[in-house]
Amino acid sequence: MPEIAKTSLIDRFNRRIDYVRLSVTDRCDFRCTYCMAEDMTFLPRRDVLSLEEIARIAGIFVNLGVAKLRVTGGEPLVRRDVGQLFQQLGALEGLAELAVTTNGSQLAQHAPALRAAGVTTVNISLDTLDPERFHALTRTGHLHDVLAGIEAARAQHFPRIRINSVILQGSNETDVLPLLNFALDRGLDIAFIEEMPLGQVNLAGKPLEFVASDEILETIARHHDLQPDTAPDHGGPARYWRVDGGPSRLGLISPHSNNFCASCNRLRVTAEGQLLLCLGNDHAISLRDLLRAGASDADLSEAICRALQDKPEQHVFAQPDQPQIMRFMNASGG
Repeated sequence: MPEIAKTSLIDRFNRRIDYVRLSVTDRCDFRCTYCMAEDMTFLPRRDVLSLEEIARIAGIFVNLGVAKLRVTGGEPLVRRDVGQLFQQLGALEGLAELAVTTNGSQLAQHAPALRAAGVTTVNISLDTLDPERFHALTRTGHLHDVLAGIEAARAQHFPRIRINSVILQGSNETDVLPLLNFALDRGLDIAFIEEMPLGQVNLAGKPLEFVASDEILETIARHHDLQPDTAPDHGGPARYWRVDGGPSRLGLISPHSNNFCASCNRLRVTAEGQLLLCLGNDHAISLRDLLRAGASDADLSEAICRALQDKPEQHVFAQPDQPQIMRFMNASGG
């Protein structure tokens, strides 16, 4: 395909896009309360991008200057033959970071192959260390599977492993310090994430239960020394602190209480090939339809660059009890 300038992915607010999240499935072996309904209807398999289509899209983005790819779901490791995709992505020339976000349930089995394929960063969802609470939050999951996955990842010496924790009012607020200490004891990073208001209407008006990041920070600061981490990061919305002078970093992702849109550097591709320009808005184009209509790589590159000019300035969660977005997180690409 024709060479395209590496600075092509710049939106109308002068934000450079160098990070793309690729969903490989909307399916998951968990049913986390803040992510999915208990009874879900999943995409027909014909509507989901093939692994070959995902690899082709990834190559186009890297050619456009994207340096970081993150594979997400649903739960990406339940996708059949997903290891082949990681091998293809890991071989892309110019890619600086290959990451995966997982619930950890299948990680013990896949960790060696992921490391061999070139995965550099693993984010693992873990919202509690209490087995009963874990099962209640995930509806179907078992804590010991995730803990085994974390240990398998540690054994592979990935350059970076991060625990992702969503803290909900009336549910797992007391898990903040145990989760932090779990990460510190193992030399892992941890990020506490405010619940996103997606799909709530589908959940029969379920109110948001997020705990503000500042509350979490205050709780932690009473027990640990925190220093803002000023080292450059490889993209993402988290604000980081060093904890007790050690190697682990505490991250806070605050879509409600600390808007990070001015520095947004990412796009999402859903499992059905929708290019989402913003997680908190519905702006999108179908890369799948273009692919299956016979578009060339140059055509797809042009469509991506053109669509980028519609990327909104920011998401708006000012009315969290009346969310604008009807899709669940598993349909949005993690």
